[in-house]
Amino acid sequence: MTVSRRGWAALALSLLPTLILPSSPASAAPAGTAATICNRQCDARDPSTATSERVPVTAGVHGRTIRLHLSDNDVMGWASVDAGDPGDEVWLDRSFDGGRTWASGSRLGATKTPAGSRGWRTQMYNVDDWNTAGVGALRACGKAGDRPEISCTGWARTDWNAWSRSTAAATALMMSYDRNTGLFGGNGWWTGANALTAVLDNARLSGMPSYRYAIASTYDKNIGAQGGDFTNDYLDDTGWWGLAWIAAYDATGDKRYLDTARVDADHMNDHWTGTCGGGVLWNETKTYKNAITNELFLQLNAALHNRIPGDSVYLERARKEWTWFRQSGMINGDHMINDGLTDACANNGQTTWTYNQGVVLGGLEELYRATGDESLLTTARQLADASTTRLQTDGVLREPGESDSCTGDGPSFKGAYVRGLGKLDARLADHPYAATLDRWADAAHARNRNSLDQYGPHWNGGNGVSDYGCQQSVLDLFNAAGQ
Repeated sequence: MTVSRRGWAALALSLLPTLILPSSPASAAPAGTAATICNRQCDARDPSTATSERVPVTAGVHGRTIRLHLSDNDVMGWASVDAGDPGDEVWLDRSFDGGRTWASGSRLGATKTPAGSRGWRTQMYNVDDWNTAGVGALRACGKAGDRPEISCTGWARTDWNAWSRSTAAATALMMSYDRNTGLFGGNGWWTGANALTAVLDNARLSGMPSYRYAIASTYDKNIGAQGGDFTNDYLDDTGWWGLAWIAAYDATGDKRYLDTARVDADHMNDHWTGTCGGGVLWNETKTYKNAITNELFLQLNAALHNRIPGDSVYLERARKEWTWFRQSGMINGDHMINDGLTDACANNGQTTWTYNQGVVLGGLEELYRATGDESLLTTARQLADASTTRLQTDGVLREPGESDSCTGDGPSFKGAYVRGLGKLDARLADHPYAATLDRWADAAHARNRNSLDQYGPHWNGGNGVSDYGCQQSVLDLFNAAGQ
């Protein structure tokens, strides 16, 4: 039976009808062991039965060639060593967190080149563990029989759930989803909200449903965390989660997600103060009024109005927010948005982070949907024209002060920016930013991608090791570009 790539997604989902997740990942096997996985076929299958074959990555050691072979149709892989001698060793490693860890010492299918041969191969092993929502990767490793040095290929996987740039990026991002905590990277909080939003946006745009299990898993495991209902002292954190639950409601129609988004918006509204004439505080215990918190408040309230029949409360809040924000002084003379206000209620001149330029665009698009006020789109276009010009380096978006790291808060900023820019571009009849988004996406795909479809911090190429913040941002980029 031949199954299409989209068919694999549906087949995998059908094998996970309720997704009862284990208490620990399947990859957490004792050192030196690896649990046998059975999907359509069980581990240790003869490669002669493979229904397709490609070799995405190779490595060399002492004149030998180590190859990783993948059967996209079978969603399995095997390793081989060639141009060597009898006694050479070859095996597979399998990871369920994007190559960060694997069952140490397990050496899946470990075998030696037999007498009279110059090459050999392992049996075939599954890439993913559909029974426990394990999104996997394989690499091939080997060594000369008479030498201690080991060489391994890069990590790679089959094209299951990877038929486009965006679905491949979404699958790579889901390798960072911690099935124990229901968060990305183990404990990413507001950044985890952004990662979940990017995955849900991709499911909506691409039609790939396979990772929707993360909605209920994240919600159920974290509804009581921090301040409860995804609130905490930082009001911007609350806004990110509120928007994530809007995306979850759009994906599922489950009212509990909409209700939680309302709780989040109400919690933010409780911290609207008269200081500087209005606006929501950045933190419950601080007086700082900043851009991102208030942009999120604008978008969340407008989005709630657009999903609650007969609402007037959330619409009024969104209107009040925009009236205050546009007069607050945070929008500077270059039509760029600085970080916030001083104690004297003046623009503090701090960094024009990308996400401050993007979330406002999503907020204005939602408020336009609510009101039909064309002036909102005119202002949004003015802001987007400024940011797409001023935030580029060599024609590609670059975060101010962008580092080589993919950990912490900053790597998520560009994703939030292009998400808002993409929403605005889709709304405008002439799609003025489509070519820009395509150019950025083409650069990232050509210059910033490894063999596992993981991306680093610099879309135009450069140093850096991938992590879920960078991966979320590039997924947002491909979503916005329709790739």
